[in-house]
Amino acid sequence: MQQLFGYRSKGGVARLMAHLIKRGVVRRDGRGRFVPAVALIPGLKLLGSIQAGFPSPAEEELVDTLSLDEYLIHKPEASYLVKVTGDSMIEAGICPGDLVIVERGRNPKFGDIVIAEVDGQWTMKYFEKAGSKTVLRPANKRYKEIIPKETLTIAGVVVATIRKYH
Repeated sequence: MQQLFGYRSKGGVARLMAHLIKRGVVRRDGRGRFVPAVALIPGLKLLGSIQAGFPSPAEEELVDTLSLDEYLIHKPEASYLVKVTGDSMIEAGICPGDLVIVERGRNPKFGDIVIAEVDGQWTMKYFEKAGSKTVLRPANKRYKEIIPKETLTIAGVVVATIRKYH
């Protein structure tokens, strides 16, 4: 930040950050890092619910205001986005071009979708573990399951999918 803003000392950056904290623009997370104190996407009006089956009479009423940041991201300091390529998770509703929100540090449970490095290659698959055997299973019948031969590192658990239509 010192170079970015042209400050000559770290003290100038510290004063700026103290001012931004005081104004409510940023805050410190549990690890002491600076994170936005306000939602990145302003709250949207929640106008009730909609029947996805048979049509039903609907009335528009303001139910609440919902921040997508708060709804989708529970641990901002541990979360990141990944753009999806490939179609191995298509039957899970995750398509090429979608964005997934991934949370680091979460222990994957059987059936979670994970981002993993397997034998030096990155992938997104269902996590399945029985005893000491770990299997990464695709959500597309055209692909085979992956059983790590040497190394498996779980980089995070997928907590949400974002798809833009237009």
